[in-house]
Amino acid sequence: MELVRQGYVPVTGGRVWYQVVGRGDGVPILLLHGGPGAPHDYLEPLAALAAERPVIFYDQLGCGQSDKPDDPSLWTLERFVAELGQLRRALGLERMHLLGQSWGTILGVEYALREPTGIASLILADPCLSIPRWLDDAQRLLRELPAETQATIQAHEAAGTTDSATYQAAVFEYYKLFLCRLDPWPDYVQRTHDNLALNVYNQMWGPSEFTATGSVKEYDATMRLGHLRMPVLYLCGRYDEATPAATAWYQSLTPRAQIVIFENSAHLPHAEEPEQYLQVVRDFIHTVEASPVVASSFQ
Repeated sequence: MELVRQGYVPVTGGRVWYQVVGRGDGVPILLLHGGPGAPHDYLEPLAALAAERPVIFYDQLGCGQSDKPDDPSLWTLERFVAELGQLRRALGLERMHLLGQSWGTILGVEYALREPTGIASLILADPCLSIPRWLDDAQRLLRELPAETQATIQAHEAAGTTDSATYQAAVFEYYKLFLCRLDPWPDYVQRTHDNLALNVYNQMWGPSEFTATGSVKEYDATMRLGHLRMPVLYLCGRYDEATPAATAWYQSLTPRAQIVIFENSAHLPHAEEPEQYLQVVRDFIHTVEASPVVASSFQ
């Protein structure tokens, strides 16, 4: 991995940190991390794509190496979509692939629907494009935990004590099954978990992956997926909290969309099955770039 440059871009509310790796001739790929508020660190394995194209990481405002303003009014979907556009313009990304993971799929879809020009493809990894569907699936997955763990989660959520160590320990049992099945977690995954911007996460999402109380709790893009104009690739793990059934449903609603399910992964197949994941992404991008329809759209 060759670091080309890094720096800061001014956006609404502050500055966001970015890093460009790789000098290849391929169309750049911009990575949209999850959360909201989960720094980019856990996406580090995707730097391997930089052998043939620039790979661009950034931390969304409020987390990681970006500014962390104390202004709750900034934590909105609309502002994060605008931030993505501001970053793109500052970096001169006339052509790019977009890869969003988890919350990053919401960001990617919203941006691609509004500013599709020059987006060669959209990769939607471990998608959460219908929060009501996500929450229904999460309730089913929760029932796979031991009864005692379920009772602990329910008691603390009812009491409003979700910041307690006991609740967090119970939540982690869910994460070990449906977020990342590696034991121990890789350092880059643990860093993101340890540095999650809880103020952003709690306001926009809620106390845990399976309980949404924040501003995106009713978000649902399913009625608009048919308007996506670029090739789309959906990715998820067999044990993903973004379930294979939900991901296949999104694919069925999206023109020119493909789907790949990683059989030994949960919500982070890029970390759990990195070699296969990277090959799938490379093959998809190569196919897109070889298409005369896509190529002509950049003229």
